[in-house]
Amino acid sequence: MVESNFIQCLYNQHQQATTAFPDKEMAQEFIDGFFEFLFIPQKQKKMSQYELSKEFESYKSHLSALVYDVVGDGEKTQAITDLFFEEVPVIYDTLLKDAAAVLRFDPAAKSIEEVLMAYPGFFATAVYRFSHQLIMQGVHILPRVFAEYAHSETGIDIHPGATIGKSFFIDHGTGIVIGETTIIGDNVKIYQGVTLGALSVNKDCAESKRHPTIEDNVVIYSGATILGGDTVIGSDSVIGGNVWLTNSVLSFSVVYHKSEITIRDKNPLPEALNFVI
Repeated sequence: MVESNFIQCLYNQHQQATTAFPDKEMAQEFIDGFFEFLFIPQKQKKMSQYELSKEFESYKSHLSALVYDVVGDGEKTQAITDLFFEEVPVIYDTLLKDAAAVLRFDPAAKSIEEVLMAYPGFFATAVYRFSHQLIMQGVHILPRVFAEYAHSETGIDIHPGATIGKSFFIDHGTGIVIGETTIIGDNVKIYQGVTLGALSVNKDCAESKRHPTIEDNVVIYSGATILGGDTVIGSDSVIGGNVWLTNSVLSFSVVYHKSEITIRDKNPLPEALNFVI
């Protein structure tokens, strides 16, 4: 009897669902395949122009199927897919500038090929730029599925609704969170553990700007947390590691967290250290 009631409850809940979802495995296959198609040519079989053209068309069909799952309208799906692929050359050029920024600023990067193939920050940025294009076209569930896949693969969580400028550089990347209404300018460098978040999670603020603005040429070092929709980090500023910021700073600022570190040898202390916990 309990099981029967639960199945009825589950059925009712499923009937109330109003949002269509894409196939997650198919979405992940598209991201992996399209990323490799654009950036990782196989040395054992470099494609001819004809083969590249055919492969490009196959990805149009792949994305179209995913979009149709969430849109449910053939004409609208075609329009969304056509516009997305019209914008791919622009996205591709922007991503090459992102990769060039990594090569330029990271002493550990030895070649552009290394950045394209092995840097999680570049992969997360690429998925963000694909997802952002779709969300700008009014597709909402699919970009989040793409973004969460990149998050699971890299530890970098970029909401596809964020706005990110050119030559964006993520170093290491693990633990980075960039919220939905964040605005990031050009030539910005972000290190691991950075949070660009909201001061409030009140649902009533969902349509307002909740996340900070980072202007051009800013460097944000590891562990920094910057919160709030009114918070603006002025251009050419440096935000040090472990800084907690909820207010704006002027351009050319240096913001750092000061902590006291004591170093001593292993010799016995002249007096006991007493801790109260």
